Amino acid sequence: VSVSNGIGWAPDGRRVYYIDSPTRRIDVFDIGDDQLPVDRRPFATVEDGFPDGLTVDAEGGVWVALWDGGAVRRYTPDGALDRVLELPVRRPTACAFGGADLTDLYITTARTGLAAPHPMSGSLLVVPGAGKGLPQPEFAG
Repeated sequence: VSVSNGIGWAPDGRRVYYIDSPTRRIDVFDIGDDQLPVDRRPFATVEDGFPDGLTVDAEGGVWVALWDGGAVRRYTPDGALDRVLELPVRRPTACAFGGADLTDLYITTARTGLAAPHPMSGSLLVVPGAGKGLPQPEFAG
């Protein structure tokens, strides 16, 4: 583990997705009977950019922001790429569903380290009606 970033649980709570950005991989673990992650394995590999933050939708799709990839990708629960949202910015950092019905995808972006950043770099982007998110537990601390 070197640069831990995205983490998210499948809707049924039986799998967890994890990103260690320099590996350029999204990994998946099963959740064992003791509620600990087991059986780490590659879920998807990224060649153009670095996987950063992620979120999981109500269908079990895994949405991944690609640092230096200028996009957010959605993978089906079996790891197949099924949607790419090309962005005007080079460094999306994370994504999450929000809005009244959890159907809007919010994407954070960065402008750090860019010699000539796009004017929208560093902004919060919103894609209305991108999918259907999952309710998240409230912060307990």
